Amino acid sequence: MRQVLQATRGGLTRVADVPEPGLRRGCVLVRTEWSLISAGTERLIIDLAGKSLVGKARARPDLVKKTLEKMRREGLMATYRAVSGRLSGDVPLGYSAAGRVIAVGEGVTGLAVGDRVACAGAGYANHAEVLCVPRNLTARVPEGVSARHAATATLGAIALHGVRTTEVRLGEIVVVIGLGLLGQMAVQMLAAAGARVVAVDLDATRATLAASLGAEVVVSGGDDPEPAIRGLTGGHGADAALVCAGSASSEPLALAARLCRRGGVITLVGATGMDLDRRAFYERELRLRMSTSYGPGRYDPEYEEKGLDYPYPYVRWTEGRNLGAILDLVRSGRLCLDPLLTHTFPIEEAATAYQLVRGESDEAFLGILLEYDAETALPAPATGVAAPGTNGDVRVGLVGAGQFASAVLLPALHGNGRVALTAVATASGATASAVARRFGISRTESSAEAILTANDIDAVAVLTRHDSHAELVAAALRAGKACFVEKPLAIRPEGLALVEDAMRERPGLVCVGFNRRFAPSVVALRKDLDARTSPLHARYRVNAGRLPPTHWTLDPDIGGGRILGEACHFIDLLAFVIGAAVTRVQAEPLGDDGAAILLRFADGSTAALDYLSGGAPGLPKETLDVHWEGSSWLLDDFRDLSRVAGGKPERVWRGPQDKGHGAELAAFVAAVADGGESPVPFESAVSATRASLAVLEAMRTGSAVDLSR
Repeated sequence: MRQVLQATRGGLTRVADVPEPGLRRGCVLVRTEWSLISAGTERLIIDLAGKSLVGKARARPDLVKKTLEKMRREGLMATYRAVSGRLSGDVPLGYSAAGRVIAVGEGVTGLAVGDRVACAGAGYANHAEVLCVPRNLTARVPEGVSARHAATATLGAIALHGVRTTEVRLGEIVVVIGLGLLGQMAVQMLAAAGARVVAVDLDATRATLAASLGAEVVVSGGDDPEPAIRGLTGGHGADAALVCAGSASSEPLALAARLCRRGGVITLVGATGMDLDRRAFYERELRLRMSTSYGPGRYDPEYEEKGLDYPYPYVRWTEGRNLGAILDLVRSGRLCLDPLLTHTFPIEEAATAYQLVRGESDEAFLGILLEYDAETALPAPATGVAAPGTNGDVRVGLVGAGQFASAVLLPALHGNGRVALTAVATASGATASAVARRFGISRTESSAEAILTANDIDAVAVLTRHDSHAELVAAALRAGKACFVEKPLAIRPEGLALVEDAMRERPGLVCVGFNRRFAPSVVALRKDLDARTSPLHARYRVNAGRLPPTHWTLDPDIGGGRILGEACHFIDLLAFVIGAAVTRVQAEPLGDDGAAILLRFADGSTAALDYLSGGAPGLPKETLDVHWEGSSWLLDDFRDLSRVAGGKPERVWRGPQDKGHGAELAAFVAAVADGGESPVPFESAVSATRASLAVLEAMRTGSAVDLSR
């Protein structure tokens, strides 16, 4: 299918052939008929992509801070790989579209194949021929509303939520500053609600249009609107102001403050600077409100991704219900769109449309629509480019290719002369296309099933989010494919049982991404401990740092939480260093998502694992101490290994930080090519997973969990 993509580096906007998205639970597939370009938001994305690295850093100091923190914790090379991976991809553009439902996912109610729907959401309602959209980000299009008009519903919902946030009452005087598409829609909604509207914009043509759409007074060309407001209000000032302008300057907000009465409300709908004069707000006791996109539910994964709607009696207007309200306003004629939709381009000419958005033409515009031929069958998926050196011994198919995989794992596979990267399937066709180009992958696929059943694939790399790991590994085993799966192996006991059953039914090669046991420093440590004949004690401190509360890893249904999602790494490493399985687990919660874990092993050894989310950012991420028979080994963040015996430290190994990713993948490829055993024995992976599940049980019950039976 065709999709509009923005290169993260260089600023090129293009129409690309990418795989269609697969249908996911809680979503519908939509064949797009129209989509609307959001000139303000998409211009910001385009401008950022076109900046140099220095320009990007100045525009996003928050990301610079995160990059520096990552560099301190993980080193220069790891940070460089991560940043390079992010800058090598494409960003899908668009978030407002309309079309017909062509497939309905599991768990979706209220929609059927053939229904016309308006769609919302960045990453979902893109400029693409087929969309996979969560149910709560769709609204059925009523009879009498064209798909062309329905494609504007998301932008309309943004304006409508701004009006609702302002809480305008009948007869109040409201100023709208900025008369682009959002401002023109807001003018009509305010007028329909019984407000008296003053419309302000530098552009006289836009001001004239606002007058025809319900504004009682318009001010343009840089004229001072204060005299008009004083005359209209008897000198008191406006009751409220909606700032719909898009500008780096703080002047639109400052103007709103000057125009409002004491106790007035200012609602920021557009994106402007916020360098405010406190006195202006303090002396008039002004109330500044932020209008978040298209309403309650926005940025809440429970609502947007999982389909959990807010109860109607308590949250009357969600983002989904706002979409429906816009469509009703269009149907009733109270929202007039034709004067606002100034340009239409077929999807194949999208690059020309973005010349307008970039300002490369003096031609005035408001709403820019992209039109799709929804009746013609879609062409076959693009096959990518021929990969140099595709004569490798092992033909690998990728299921998933997120940021970590693209930054760390795929470069290692691509650089292995025994590997032929053959196919890739991801949830986003744009991601699959970008990964295929970057790593010379022969073709892209629309589903994991296509990878698992392909005759020209020997091994599958499962690089998806955690909740799908167990099912995909079991499917790979039953399909007779060798499988590398990023940790964890499973996030639920039933998932682990599914994998074990599949292994019994059709034994195969499964390697879990427990890479730390392949780190050179760990190999040296294990060699040093080979001669031991009695139990040891280890203490492992992991300064993991905090994750945003909405991060998918913390979602128990998707990421499984940090213990299953990451601490399994450290449990496996301890078991590898000690050379025995975990037999007993005790654990106590530490902070929001950390844990103090005590492990006993089959040989009598013990280990304390402190998994911290609240440690100082400057501390090393991982330190491991091992103590046995009067000797101690100190491993510092996989850079330095020392042994202390008799009071004198001795360096055993030192080098650049290496956590073993490349060595593990090389061992996996060699095992597939040569018919060897998995470099991470299946029994060890199952044992580490079972111990990780036991940690959660111990934290929940407050009792030790015995795994020896």
